[in-house]
Amino acid sequence: MRIAVLGAGSLGTIVGAYLASGGMDVELVDTYQEHVEALNRVGAKVVGTTEFQSPVKAITPEEKSGIYDLVLLLTKQLYNDAVLTELLPFLSEDSVVCSLQNGIPEQKVASIVGDKRVIAGSVEFGATFMEPGVSRLTTEYGQFKKYAFQIGELNGETTERIQRIQSVLELVGGTHISDNLVGTKWSKLLINNAFSGLSAALNGTYGDILDHEVGIESAVHIADETLKVGHANGIHFAQMGGFDLESLELSGEHDIPERIQSFRATMAPSRLLRASMLQDLEKKRKTEIDYINGVVPQMAEGTGLKTPFNDLVVAQVRAAEQSQTVPDFDTNIQAFAGLLKQKVN
Repeated sequence: MRIAVLGAGSLGTIVGAYLASGGMDVELVDTYQEHVEALNRVGAKVVGTTEFQSPVKAITPEEKSGIYDLVLLLTKQLYNDAVLTELLPFLSEDSVVCSLQNGIPEQKVASIVGDKRVIAGSVEFGATFMEPGVSRLTTEYGQFKKYAFQIGELNGETTERIQRIQSVLELVGGTHISDNLVGTKWSKLLINNAFSGLSAALNGTYGDILDHEVGIESAVHIADETLKVGHANGIHFAQMGGFDLESLELSGEHDIPERIQSFRATMAPSRLLRASMLQDLEKKRKTEIDYINGVVPQMAEGTGLKTPFNDLVVAQVRAAEQSQTVPDFDTNIQAFAGLLKQKVN
């Protein structure tokens, strides 16, 4: 099996290292020339909760050749049109593209490469890019080896090819087949909407949101909007870490204190996290906001549902992108306070 890791950043470097060490024919594909050169010169190095290094083959996108049997898609959704169109000549009828991106990109990916080529995937471990050739694993190593990925066919069937890809990804870490992978990706979208989106819009850590009364109540409403829009589109949200995210849906304002308590308990281990979208803003880069919080208003079209809290997150992040500035917490939180006041009135 010939494999391409398309987007060899923090996650892709780790994935490529373990696949290569496991004897797979794998190419790490990335646009960062210095990173590609370091990977070829000294190999892919994993630090953090483990220490590991493996020789790898890395190339730039222009150097792709031949046919790939499996493509692990780890680029940002921002670039899907160009990345996937350029990939088409290197796919056979039986090639598989496993979407491991944030959000729910599968429909878009399938529209370019074809429905039959696409399987869905969810990355269940964290990593930080350190320097060319080096990535830090931030998830506890035992957990990583037990639970690194969920993958699944879009129709939920357990097929021979999904089992074959499971055996490949097991070389990296624990890989589990899901019959509701779309529900899993929506569950991750909900958490990203409520906390990554707010982290970027407000310029704060997850802990800053958890500790601020307006911030945490806004997160509850963002989650509720995501749940209601998902349900309107036939989505059954998967549990995460044994927690039933569907229990976060609001039936009325009286539910809010309990939902706040649930979020503060379940998100406590993530207090120090700062959204990658916030880091993009700091580097004056375009974010993936349209593919995170922006999904909710898009999917709400035609349902009659309103999504004011997700809309506000999108508006604030877009404003920061356009001005190439980092948001001010105290300023932007006032807009959310105004929304909450409207809910009460």
